[in-house]
Amino acid sequence: MAQSASSAGSSEPGRNKAIRVLLADDHPVVRLGLASCLARHEQVMVVGEAADGREAIKKAKELSPEVLLLDIDMPNLDGLAAMEILRNDMPGLKVIVLSMLHQPDYVARVLRSGASGYILKDSRPEELIRAIEAVHAGGTYFSGEVARIALNSLVNSTNSKEPLSLLSNREREVLVAIAEGMTNKEIASRLGIGVRTVESHRERVMQRLGINSVAGLTRYAVEKNLVFVARRAGTNFGDQSSP
Repeated sequence: MAQSASSAGSSEPGRNKAIRVLLADDHPVVRLGLASCLARHEQVMVVGEAADGREAIKKAKELSPEVLLLDIDMPNLDGLAAMEILRNDMPGLKVIVLSMLHQPDYVARVLRSGASGYILKDSRPEELIRAIEAVHAGGTYFSGEVARIALNSLVNSTNSKEPLSLLSNREREVLVAIAEGMTNKEIASRLGIGVRTVESHRERVMQRLGINSVAGLTRYAVEKNLVFVARRAGTNFGDQSSP
């Protein structure tokens, strides 16, 4: 059984504290399964759950977990965008991406976002525990094929000048929202900023990426795995004029 908060906070000499873990996944059944799995290990304590990227940021700041298990494809704000924000706001937080996706583009972006681990959802519970312990101790942990891709990505990205890296976190959020088909007003409401600020971010995104249409931005976001729903829905990226 997982330790309670009181026992986890014990200062008894020689006794290890339970690792505080936050779960972030938009599927309740996945969170339930993870919580049930981790509850069997006394060295880990689940302190909270989040159903999307924005809630993950909020809960992380409220609950101060030591390790965040984070899904990639989540509503409102995807997991990797959330991780990039947390990297600045909570640099001591260790993040393990938990996903079924292991294409090179995903792995490369995970590395750039500062994750300490990348575990596939079909991994055994014992591997998940090893990953949590490894990143908590200051190391890294990547599942099977992901480890090979991660190493290659690290080498190849050393001198990378990918235009996406020129965008700020806010500009990436605006890019994702544009690709999701949101209007400037809707983006402003989602991000809590003014419409004119959205327009300014939009202009800078287009300038830095060298793209002058919504269709082009959407295509770019999908190709870079920043948007998932559009790809699965088979969105038509034919030439469109920018509104």
